[in-house]
Amino acid sequence: MNQRTPGRIKLEICVDTADGLEAAIRGGADRIELCSALSLGGLTPTFGLMKLAAKTGVPIYAMIRPREGDFVFTPGELDQMRRDIDAARSAGLAGVVLGASEPRGRLDAEALFRLRGHAGPLGAALHRAFDLVPDRADALETAIALGFERILTSGGAKHAVDGLDALAALVTRAGDRIAVMPGSGIRPDNAPAILAATGAQEIHASCRSGRQTVAPEAVALGFASDSLRDVTSAETVAELVRAIRVFEDPTA
Repeated sequence: MNQRTPGRIKLEICVDTADGLEAAIRGGADRIELCSALSLGGLTPTFGLMKLAAKTGVPIYAMIRPREGDFVFTPGELDQMRRDIDAARSAGLAGVVLGASEPRGRLDAEALFRLRGHAGPLGAALHRAFDLVPDRADALETAIALGFERILTSGGAKHAVDGLDALAALVTRAGDRIAVMPGSGIRPDNAPAILAATGAQEIHASCRSGRQTVAPEAVALGFASDSLRDVTSAETVAELVRAIRVFEDPTA
């Protein structure tokens, strides 16, 4: 078990709709990662959703990712990302979520330096482009040098529960220099074990356990790929909050 520093663990919930935003906040999320297209791993949200989220009073970080696929971006895509950062700033959000890779997976430090610099006083988190790097210790030091607040990572595994050793090593190496936030496959039933094994002070989940019916006509015409759509569940967020609080204080 990794030694945990006393303190309240923060729960970040990723959402991609106005209803998901409302559900995450109602369930008790401490912070929101705002996206579009979570089924693709999360893309940049619309300006309208950014403006709506900014009114909630909860810290909102916008995903800045222009397309699905890898994180090797062209000059044109990087220019688009800078404009999306401008949109997040204009909307009044707390920060942005960034990531960029070189072709073989190493963090693209030059691109990230420019994006992080463009964000200015906005907060910044490094997303799971980190999980593609060949050397996590080196990438951690790069993220710290670039001024990121936290790294969202599964420890290089598909799900965080399968990357516990790597996550624990990252938390230990990071110390108080940067937050290492486990994410991917986090649920109320496994979050306490992940927190205990890693010593992390923040954790990230989607809590998309609800299902919403899609009109069959929309599916037939190709506007949706399935007749059911995953949606954020306020009840699951609240259950995850309770699991975290019990982990913090089993006697409460």
